[in-house]
Amino acid sequence: MTQSIDTQAPPFFRRGSALLVRLALFSLLSCGLLISDSHFRHLESIRNIVSVALYPLQRLTSISGIVSSSINAAVETHAQLRRENTELKEENALTSQITQQAQALQSENSRLRELLKLQGQSPIKSTAAEILYTARDVFTQKIVVGKGSHQGILPGQAVVDNIGLIGQVNRVHWLSSEINLISDKDQVVPVQVVRTGLRGVLFGTGQKDFMELRFQPANIDIQSGDMLVTSGIDGNYPMGLPVALVRTIERNAAYAFARILCAPAAGVNHYSQVLILSFVRETPPNTLEADSKSKKKSERHR
Repeated sequence: MTQSIDTQAPPFFRRGSALLVRLALFSLLSCGLLISDSHFRHLESIRNIVSVALYPLQRLTSISGIVSSSINAAVETHAQLRRENTELKEENALTSQITQQAQALQSENSRLRELLKLQGQSPIKSTAAEILYTARDVFTQKIVVGKGSHQGILPGQAVVDNIGLIGQVNRVHWLSSEINLISDKDQVVPVQVVRTGLRGVLFGTGQKDFMELRFQPANIDIQSGDMLVTSGIDGNYPMGLPVALVRTIERNAAYAFARILCAPAAGVNHYSQVLILSFVRETPPNTLEADSKSKKKSERHR
């Protein structure tokens, strides 16, 4: 038996009517619909139904545009607010800085007025000086001022502010001077208790907030809050300058002396202007030394 071979194309590849025929058919159909709709309005109802069906899609499209424009406006508004906030912060910082500088200048001017007033009222000649910087050694309490031997400053002169004693000139240069503060560990100030008139010696401890009144008996009549002023017996400090306030008193029967801690009365570390006092105390000749010398001479002649 012989098998016949099917030479026909599969249904998928079979061609229908020609493409030109279908194009012509659909074109005539479209023209008929256009003419029918333009003259008889047969498609008006269909158009209404389609418009109703497409209305949600139109609203969604418009809503997306509205949301997009709102987001863009919100982003621009946020960026503008951030810029304005940054500018306001900068202006606020500048205003705060100017206010602080004005307050500092006002405070410094008030202290300068008090110093000038004190300088005019004091019978002792004084020289105003500006604090340049503090000593770099952390174990000392010293400052450097912008007046030196060229302005007549001498070692040993007392240094005060508008409240009281703050130190003593230690070393003098041509245009600057080094001042030991009363809180320096090497500084010693003869003082007197205002309430009782008791004399003593106040020692610096190397700490800016504490000094110690040493070698006082445990039963000494002294109280917390007593004012200590310069006694003037050493010839370096004028009498009556406020020095310190008594803070704590420790009495122990096991020790012969009381431990008395004091705080500086003046603003040791709070001012930029000071007065250097040109105090020279005229003391009479030492009669004890004269008598001892005369005795030695008489013994030699014998």
